[in-house]
Amino acid sequence: MKKILFALAIVASLQAANAQVKSAADIQKAIDKAEATANDAKKGAKPAPWMKLGQAYVTAYTNPTANIQTGVDKQTFALMAGEKPTAVETVTLDGQTYEKQVLSRANVYFNQMGQLAIVEVTKPSVTGDPLAKAANAYVKAFQLGAKEKDVDSALQGIAGYYYNDAITAYSFGDLVKASDLFGKAAEVSMTAPCSKIDTNAVYNTAFTAINSGNFARAKQYYNKCLDLGYAAEGSVYASLSNCALADKDTTAAKQYLADGLKLYPDNGSILTNLINLYIQMKEDPKKIVELLDEAKAQMPDNPSLYYVEGNILTGIKDYDGALAAYRKSVELDPNYEWGYYGEGSLWAAKQAQAIEDANALPVTAYKEYDAKMAESVQCLKNAIAPFEACYAKTSDPNVKQAAASFLKQIYFMLRNESADYQAAYEKYNNILSNQ
Repeated sequence: MKKILFALAIVASLQAANAQVKSAADIQKAIDKAEATANDAKKGAKPAPWMKLGQAYVTAYTNPTANIQTGVDKQTFALMAGEKPTAVETVTLDGQTYEKQVLSRANVYFNQMGQLAIVEVTKPSVTGDPLAKAANAYVKAFQLGAKEKDVDSALQGIAGYYYNDAITAYSFGDLVKASDLFGKAAEVSMTAPCSKIDTNAVYNTAFTAINSGNFARAKQYYNKCLDLGYAAEGSVYASLSNCALADKDTTAAKQYLADGLKLYPDNGSILTNLINLYIQMKEDPKKIVELLDEAKAQMPDNPSLYYVEGNILTGIKDYDGALAAYRKSVELDPNYEWGYYGEGSLWAAKQAQAIEDANALPVTAYKEYDAKMAESVQCLKNAIAPFEACYAKTSDPNVKQAAASFLKQIYFMLRNESADYQAAYEKYNNILSNQ
């Protein structure tokens, strides 16, 4: 599930260690006093009372975890917490194992390294949303003349608290709550005079919304991403197409994908969605290639555009067209590893197709079967040169590993033909075994 932009807010490290936890009655008393001062006709005309009211609400929010600090080990935490857990158990959250300790006001979760990673407040000091009330108080203070830097800092802190709570909700698998909290973080970060809009929070609001089935909310925040100039390398366009399809608006879905392809032609989600959409609409998927013409006209020497074209044509099994596109990409740039990787993958796909075709033949079609099997072997041999070139030219360890894996499989299947193939298999088997 880890597709959110996972960036912990700075405020997580700013909570005061060993602070004294106050009673709920004392917290409410402080809020009542601050509210009375801020709402006084004379005193409330100045920014200071509203700043103090905002801080009172923030203190109410942080009070349950005043002596809890993430990142510490169990021994340090035991000294800080001032109480022993009433229960301890092992739990799994989002695929990770934690030791859960139950305290009077919160549950705390230690990761496998023994560090406090997650804090789950179970007994807040006040009801409702004190952070929202704090943000409103700070905005009022700014309107009355509070210093911009002070209000900016306070609002960014609130956005950070919301963001961290959203990550906690996400860890527990509560996508609806996570989307709500990410949204609050995003909105506070966009409130004047905040100097830094949290695009991560905006994106994560949309991502958790779409994965909880709330397509209208997802569309709203994905469009905010685009308004802010953030497209997550094109993934926002692919997601907006999914939102449009949820509304059965294939025209809008196609437009989102077409716009995204022009700007981010290497985005795999956009390509996959486009191919599937054209097939669903019973249109010729080859028309997708035409969408690349504008980009090609602007960047005629860009090899990645031809690599993308090759991927499109491979997806619809136009192997001849795909082969020409991949080879054009390396003609433009002989060091473009993806062009070689694309051609090698194409031959691997053709080899798999030949095997599938052979197995589909009737048992009496001996000659046709032998021809298909011979074709599959030739495809394997054709894949060697491009994968070898990819392995030699790339500096990306992941691409190098992928090319080596293909070569190991190919040489394994050909090893009985010659000692050279056997030696090549052993070479790549050793390379991969030592990684």
